[in-house]
Amino acid sequence: MKRLMIVGAVLGGILTGGHLFAQATEVVRDHTIVTEDYFTLSTLKSFAISPTGSQVAYIETRWDQEADGQSNELWVVDVESRESKRLTFDDADQNSPTWGPDGRFIYFTSNQKRAGEKKPPYHGKTQVWRIASTGGEMQALTRVKDGVKDYQLSADGNTLYTLVSAETVDEPWKTLRKKFDALDYGHGVNDFSKIWKLNLKTWRDKKIIDEKRVIHSFAVAPDESRIAMHTTPNAELITNEGWSRIDIWEAAKDEVTTVTEEGWRNGDPSPYGWLDRARFSDDSQALAFTVSFDGYPPQIYVVEWNQDKFTLRELDRPQGISLVGGTVAWRGGSRDLCFLGDDHGRLRLQAITQVRAGAQGPAEVVTPGDVVIGGFRYSADGKHVVVKNNSLENAGDLYTVHAGKLTRITRINPQMDKWKLPQISVVQWIAPDGTPVEGVLELPPDYNTSEGQASDGPIPLVVAIHGGPTSATRYEFKLRIYGRGLMASRGYALLSPNYRGSTGYGDQFMVDLIGRENNIEVADILAGVDAMIGRGIADPERLAVMGWSNGGYLTNCLITQTTQFKAASSGAGVLDQVIQWGTEDTPGHVINYMESLPWANTGAYRKGSPLYHLDKVTTPTIIHVGENDARVPPAHARTLYRALKYYLHVPTELVVYPGAAHGLTTYQHQLAKMKWDQAWFKKYLEEIESQDGERNHE
Repeated sequence: MKRLMIVGAVLGGILTGGHLFAQATEVVRDHTIVTEDYFTLSTLKSFAISPTGSQVAYIETRWDQEADGQSNELWVVDVESRESKRLTFDDADQNSPTWGPDGRFIYFTSNQKRAGEKKPPYHGKTQVWRIASTGGEMQALTRVKDGVKDYQLSADGNTLYTLVSAETVDEPWKTLRKKFDALDYGHGVNDFSKIWKLNLKTWRDKKIIDEKRVIHSFAVAPDESRIAMHTTPNAELITNEGWSRIDIWEAAKDEVTTVTEEGWRNGDPSPYGWLDRARFSDDSQALAFTVSFDGYPPQIYVVEWNQDKFTLRELDRPQGISLVGGTVAWRGGSRDLCFLGDDHGRLRLQAITQVRAGAQGPAEVVTPGDVVIGGFRYSADGKHVVVKNNSLENAGDLYTVHAGKLTRITRINPQMDKWKLPQISVVQWIAPDGTPVEGVLELPPDYNTSEGQASDGPIPLVVAIHGGPTSATRYEFKLRIYGRGLMASRGYALLSPNYRGSTGYGDQFMVDLIGRENNIEVADILAGVDAMIGRGIADPERLAVMGWSNGGYLTNCLITQTTQFKAASSGAGVLDQVIQWGTEDTPGHVINYMESLPWANTGAYRKGSPLYHLDKVTTPTIIHVGENDARVPPAHARTLYRALKYYLHVPTELVVYPGAAHGLTTYQHQLAKMKWDQAWFKKYLEEIESQDGERNHE
């Protein structure tokens, strides 16, 4: 029998201007989580380990209600003492920390702004700065008029490489496009990229790459003989889905070679994949990158040089593990390629060892167990590694790793030690076709269960559906605007299904969704709801469903296929696949899942669209969407609202967030989202019937 854990840990002391991670003392978990607690949480945005592994610089993000957003400040923690010290104190956003090779300075980006200042570096554009690791005054290293897009410090610390961009207007119609430059054009206007190098001893800079290409990211080889660039020929809508490439600038020749030549991806499962940031090995002779897809497993490629000749090959991935695209990095001083791997709701640091000379060694798990690793950094010699880990009791902290054991070195959210946390478990059920499906179940802190069965009787259940769908809900504590963390404190159960198409359950489980959207995954989710009802956890008369992005799409699908949900919250969800293909910023997503273009297989697009079954909807539905959402444009939300409210007379509300894109980022928008959902579910899940038969609301 499970009951609330009432003993936790709290900080034993506080440092001026910093955190002291002292011996924990016992505290009582007596605080019920409320909406406003979400805005007390700090998050770790990015971090970097010092050359010796003795310190870690990190960016801590905190909410700023007055500014209606978040602020990012630079901190440093001593690994041995676990004392943290804040290094920056201003209204600017600090990001992307990097250590100098001697450990004296920390480099980072910042958009410093001074009132009335119109010249760099204090005009609000992103520049590269540095500060002593012990603290002190910041020093601007760049003064670029339009700001810096990306940077890298050379291995010896003597050179700073920066990526900048400038607008270029193509012929024909160049004159008209320039005359009416306040307008947006479908093509013909690009921010082409340049790479500069700044000598940090002589303070002279030089432009080294200036060709007509859009550079999304770049990597400098440790010996500075090459620069790898993830590029597209222009910045048009679809070029990153299938036309992105890896270009290599050779310093000795001052020439650029494309190592991903035309046809290199002919064997890929889809032409609509996008490349991720490339990484050089310490010996500068190997380069690794991933190709990610909607609906298909990511792939790992390695370029290896032998003098002036190179080979490009795909690596074998560990069986049953879903690699997270864009996370590959070499372990310092080795040819071991590390990455994050998704496995049944856990996210672990993995490695493919001995990637060399056309071969690869065995795979290994660096962080075994029930972990959700959100990032990792190795020291220069590869002897030290620090990871960000989310657990069932913290929302993300830094840990060192030794022989697979994690040791926590930060505690950025000490207030959580008093929170009554939900009971979180991984549950499994069987889909109608016999496939095992899992999900993450959250129960109220004081709810009793025995051997997976309810002891306290059925309670309202909210089904929270993750986006993607090439993603997963993981075995960790999350307090999110999309449902997790808060519903349990209101006395609800919350089920987050990892339906077909999710990562972490093998390649076949993922690709099973191709050509079967609005079908197989809907059956997976409904089977999970039935399982929770059968185990006595969910009250069949008080069920709700919610989701954002693909979760919003599946919410739309579910309410057209069943009337058992008493309330729904649909966020940024697709309603019609043709509208989605024609208007979103990643149309390859739709083509992959529909396996065709709209005119080639109209039946697939119709089957995948809940629009054509809206007449079956009876579920009261609140609809959320960002005004400027390019990923799932507002046309879907407005169409759903029009149909439900004016033609079908289903209780509905439409909430449009001004200026918002696909994700809500401001304090007020996120607060409104949570408050509206709670009010909506309260009305339709907690409604009771009085003795005289009238309907009342708590």
